[in-house]
Amino acid sequence: MSIAAITSDFQPDSFAFSAENEAQIERILAKYPDERKASAVMPLLDLAQRQHDNWIPMKAIEDIASRLDMAKIRVLEVASFYTMFNLKPVGKYFLQVCGTTPCMLRGSDEVMRCIKDKLNIGSGETSEDGKFTMLEVECLGACVNAPIIQMNDDFYEDLDYETTGKLIDDLASDNVPPMGSMTGRQGSEPTGGADVLQAVKKDVGKA
Repeated sequence: MSIAAITSDFQPDSFAFSAENEAQIERILAKYPDERKASAVMPLLDLAQRQHDNWIPMKAIEDIASRLDMAKIRVLEVASFYTMFNLKPVGKYFLQVCGTTPCMLRGSDEVMRCIKDKLNIGSGETSEDGKFTMLEVECLGACVNAPIIQMNDDFYEDLDYETTGKLIDDLASDNVPPMGSMTGRQGSEPTGGADVLQAVKKDVGKA
């Protein structure tokens, strides 16, 4: 994250947690002894981001640093390290595309090509209408259903060029489809459906 991005004109003049989040902060801080309250930095960053249109302004960084008796740069280090935190405005639909080896072998390049074709954006960019942001990230932990996109909090799995295009079209119309496999696969069963019990049944029938 560049200094220009952090200090640019989109930064608000102030930030204050909502009353609901203040109550949540009290519950979070109660989990830690006073000398370990810096451990609450990630949940507080998450609260700030959820409250502030899915990105964290510098004023929120300063607020969190003050609450946790941390240097501002230490809070910023945490916020800038994890791709789950955004330090500049992002689209309503934040698409994190896994590009790690299992997803790449299963076609994540086609997923990213579709996003480029449909929205004319690459990694770290936002569409002209401000509705979509795409970021290529490392492993999202759903390798068995690769390739995947994490859209905001939800995983969309078993994607290819066509199903990625349909997902984007649905989101563009604010028609958010159910999360999960885009091919209808249940859990992590084999492509084509589970067949172990069918094989056992056939074996039993022969006995």
